[in-house]
Amino acid sequence: MGDTEQRGASGRDFARYLNARTLSVLGAVISAVTLPVLVYQLTGSAGWTSAVTAAEALPYLVFGLLAGALADRLDRRRMMVALDFTVAGVLLTVPLAWLAGVLTAPQVVVVAFVTQTAFVFFDAANFGALPALVGKDQLTVAYARLYGRTTVLELVVPGLTGLLVAVAAPAALLAVNALTGVGSALLLRAITRSLATPRPVQGAGELVADVREGLRFLWDEPVIRTLTLVGATHSVASGAWVAVLVPFADRVLGVAPSGDLRLAALFSCWGVGAVVASRLLPRLTRRWGNARVSLWALPLSLLGGVLVVVSGHWLVVCAAAVYWGVAGATVVINGITYRQQVCPEDLQSRVNTTGRMLAWGLGQPLGAVLGGVVSVAAGDPRAGLAAGLAVLASGVALAWVSPALRRASQPLGRS
Repeated sequence: MGDTEQRGASGRDFARYLNARTLSVLGAVISAVTLPVLVYQLTGSAGWTSAVTAAEALPYLVFGLLAGALADRLDRRRMMVALDFTVAGVLLTVPLAWLAGVLTAPQVVVVAFVTQTAFVFFDAANFGALPALVGKDQLTVAYARLYGRTTVLELVVPGLTGLLVAVAAPAALLAVNALTGVGSALLLRAITRSLATPRPVQGAGELVADVREGLRFLWDEPVIRTLTLVGATHSVASGAWVAVLVPFADRVLGVAPSGDLRLAALFSCWGVGAVVASRLLPRLTRRWGNARVSLWALPLSLLGGVLVVVSGHWLVVCAAAVYWGVAGATVVINGITYRQQVCPEDLQSRVNTTGRMLAWGLGQPLGAVLGGVVSVAAGDPRAGLAAGLAVLASGVALAWVSPALRRASQPLGRS
């Protein structure tokens, strides 16, 4: 096969991958909106609704390390296809049970847990699949394109799903979600390029050794270690913002928690910033390099959070939140792509899943709890957000005192 043919095949494979991820994220967003609404309609209980949220949050903490170890040993493409089909089948049980009149809240909670568990293993395989598919030199551009597309979905789909839930049965929407899983699986199965070099699993001891190897690499590589720890502090701040956004809008900005379109605007601001960041980041890293971009994006992100806290008008908060979204998404995307560029191919899933587990699986929930507890104790949602930003400030300080990160951020030719 000639060079032109190879590039054409690679481009087609990436297009299939990108479309598969688009369908997968579309389905995940539909589920995230639909399942809590569905269980609340069944029970009228905030407790059951919280149980669905907990069921969706728990799997990354429980299975993250195992998922990474398996994804570095198994055929990633086949693993992702199997998981997509599994999610489609599990989700389909909900509309079928609803049609039969036997749907219960415990079934919805179990479905939430199983589908999110499948996502953890899918995500682990995905972390190693993208570098294998596009090559490390094209990774920042490819991931930025993927992040930009999926962020648009996360901006638009929740509102549309909310409108559909208001006029249609939530259980029926999950049938659409099952179809997106099947579509994603078929697209992934059509990829011709290898996404892994499978190694047989010969016992639990090997998996434990694999987990240790991944943790050791993450800890021993000083720049990745610093960016991972700092990324966790960044997730604490974003988790606090998500937790206090509605009471902040209500009590500080006078934006009602229902029936006020300004609340939808506030929810969208971070995502708008993330789309902008996905466009800017490839240029920034080409000019200054990943480490230097991280070093400067972190304090700029902290500044964005501070501007949100001190702003008292919803339009000013929107502008500050869009700016925060640009800086914050730059931190997130850049940290992930740098980790994937430095990490050896056979450690991709383990190292990146561990990084995601610390940031999204641990930092985000901790930030939400911190923001909620401080807000209640102080009687002011701004205090909850400020507490999350204080944690981020410690991460910014850690980054700037890190000799490895500062050394890596120096322009070529300087010591």
